Amino acid sequence: MEAEKLFLLFSLLMLQFSCSTSQDSIKTSQAIKEGDLLISKGNNFALGFFSPGSSSNRYLGIWYHKVPEKTVVWVANRNDPIIGSSGSLFINQYGNLVLYGNDDQKLPVWSANVSVEENDSCEAQLLDSGNLIMVTKRSRSIIWQSFDHPTNTLLPGMKLGLDRKLGIDRFLTSWRSADDPGTGDFSLRINPNGSPQLFFYNGKKPISRSSPWRWRSQMGSHKSTFVNDQDEIYFLYTVPDDSYLLRIIADHSGHAKALTWQQSDGQWKDYWKTPQFQCDYYGLCGAYSTCEYANHTTFGCACLPGFEPKYPEQWSARDGSGGCVRKRMQTSSVCDHGEGFVKLENYSLPDTSSAAWVDKIKSRADCEQECKRNCSCSAYSIIGIPGKGEGCLAWYRELVDIRYGRSESDDLYVRVDAYELAKNTRKSNVSHEKTMLAILVPSIASFWLLISLSAYLWLKKRAEKGEVQILIHEWKNNHVMSSRYGILEGNYAYVPVIDPRFGS
Repeated sequence: MEAEKLFLLFSLLMLQFSCSTSQDSIKTSQAIKEGDLLISKGNNFALGFFSPGSSSNRYLGIWYHKVPEKTVVWVANRNDPIIGSSGSLFINQYGNLVLYGNDDQKLPVWSANVSVEENDSCEAQLLDSGNLIMVTKRSRSIIWQSFDHPTNTLLPGMKLGLDRKLGIDRFLTSWRSADDPGTGDFSLRINPNGSPQLFFYNGKKPISRSSPWRWRSQMGSHKSTFVNDQDEIYFLYTVPDDSYLLRIIADHSGHAKALTWQQSDGQWKDYWKTPQFQCDYYGLCGAYSTCEYANHTTFGCACLPGFEPKYPEQWSARDGSGGCVRKRMQTSSVCDHGEGFVKLENYSLPDTSSAAWVDKIKSRADCEQECKRNCSCSAYSIIGIPGKGEGCLAWYRELVDIRYGRSESDDLYVRVDAYELAKNTRKSNVSHEKTMLAILVPSIASFWLLISLSAYLWLKKRAEKGEVQILIHEWKNNHVMSSRYGILEGNYAYVPVIDPRFGS
């Protein structure tokens, strides 16, 4: 009898040990408690209970299993901590994944809020991607996944954006602090208005933004993809393999970051961060102005062609937040009065929330005419989209957050009045003439230098032979063309030159 009890106790201990060290999934009637872990098959991620920083509160979360520094990427009960150390996670009889705290199984702390049919069941599995999924037993279809409910971290293969069919908006929100994973003030999300962009917010106030998406891009060792169709609008990125650890976070410090794990140093290092420079801050120079990245420590704001500071005193005090306004506002409207467009080369495009793609127009000339027909159109740009050709993007309100000196730059055509158009045309012509002179003068000088050098070398060679042949062509009024040989008649003479090296 004692032997049977010992065997049963040993079996239970082994079951507990198996669940806490190697099991990657739980089924109905199984539970994850304090000290237990779900570990993905490749040992990439683990799920269990933890306390952040100096806090004693308990949370259910997912973290990197192979990284010595515990790095949490997802938290289930971020706003409802468990006070104590007796939380439990299990799948109830309805197929819902629920989390209880302090042995109180009347009111769950958190749940996946799903259910399955009466004659079906499900299991929860932690994948090597860091995604916790719930799968039905019969159809093996995913009915819930943690990737659809991110906290502060975006992992490779994880979508950031809208699922229009399911009504899901996936975005990142920062922790409140290093000790509190509760929902913080900062968020990283896609703004779907106009031409979609990635925005970093403090509450509802934009702090920084990306340029309009190019659908696909390759940067270093990872690849990013953007999709915008009738069902979804999202951004995701992938890495070559699981050994390359890269994560994007909305940090409680007020920055959006991409970090990579440096095995040699044993720490996470910034791969990318925003805002980093003064021009990264959204709308730093106000409307109808640009911010130049080269001026990191000085005033980098400048009005667009045809515009002037709205508040000159603030502008002189190096405060450009008031932006710029169109010159000669007392005159008639810019529209239909001989206006045109001035080209700004290598600028990041303005905030595209007020912009729209003009259908079936791909040439610059057609794009300009379409913009010119609409008096509300303030600027346009032709943007190359990989795999889709070129598209016409037009702005219909204020031009905000234009930056100069970034790698992701385009040509922007800004609407100006007839006077400003003529002035910029003259400047362009003068600049073109100066450019041509800068090219022609050195070219002509180089040509004559080459001719002179060739003549010198030829004369030197003849001198070394002891004589120089000098062609004397005496023009006379009675010279005639030779009908036989087709050449001009003339008198020729050979003048000997004495080389001192050979004496007389």
